[in-house]
Amino acid sequence: MKKNFLYVLPVLILLTVSSCGKFYKLEKSTNWEELYEAANNYYNAGEYSKAIILYDKVLPVIRGSERAELADFNYAYSHFRMKRYIEAAGYFNTFYQTYNRSPMAEEALFMNAYSLYLDAPDYNLDQKSSRDAVNAIQLFINRFPQSDSYERATAMIEDLQVRFEEKAYQESMLYLRLTDGLFPGDFYRACIINFQNFAKNYPDSKYNEELGYKLVEVALAYGKGSKFDKKEERLNDVSKYADQFKRRYPDSKYVGRVEEFEKTAQAEILAYQKLKKEYDEQLARANEEAASEQATENKKKNQ
Repeated sequence: MKKNFLYVLPVLILLTVSSCGKFYKLEKSTNWEELYEAANNYYNAGEYSKAIILYDKVLPVIRGSERAELADFNYAYSHFRMKRYIEAAGYFNTFYQTYNRSPMAEEALFMNAYSLYLDAPDYNLDQKSSRDAVNAIQLFINRFPQSDSYERATAMIEDLQVRFEEKAYQESMLYLRLTDGLFPGDFYRACIINFQNFAKNYPDSKYNEELGYKLVEVALAYGKGSKFDKKEERLNDVSKYADQFKRRYPDSKYVGRVEEFEKTAQAEILAYQKLKKEYDEQLARANEEAASEQATENKKKNQ
């Protein structure tokens, strides 16, 4: 076995050196026809990095010719096969813009969208590139509604929407966790805004029931901790959110807790109104006494 290997090894080394030498000569070549043919051969053989190098040399020369169309298409695909998705997306888009009447135009526009989709990050990262992917997919769907790739495109959009939804949910829960800090007031308000926006943006989300319940809970905490002149207004919001929740989810496991929050809010409102009445009465008495004292003082001055 070892003996056979010793015979084969020099052959392998020779083939490798020969292959490298051949490619090195091509890199130095100025014969664009030879470069074009070699680039296509490397592409068809799956040696995409070599194909890219040769296409880079030949494409500026053949630009505008009939051969440029295939070369540009293969060049974009070479980047895609190398998993350089952002570059591939750009080249597929350029191909579509340049050759929009080509038989390969539809595939190029789809691959532009698909490349951006593959580059889109998980939900916990910035979703700008995901939004770019959605725009590209939607463009493809609008341009080629009868395409065989239509269902794949819509499935990609649905998947990206799930990522947006998950990110929005996690952001809402982050604000909720921040309410445990030293200064929860601003975060209570942020929670209320986020929970409401989430329901508007994702009306069919599986998270809406949970966030609807959390909205009532947070509104109660926000109202209880509010300044005196804002307390009643914000506590009244608890009943509004509770009514909305019970209408939407009458059989929810959270209904009992929501009703408890609502009762607590009503009790807080009654206590607030009682305290406010006492305060107003004390203020009225103080004003009467001050007015009486002022009248007495004026009377003395006039005697």
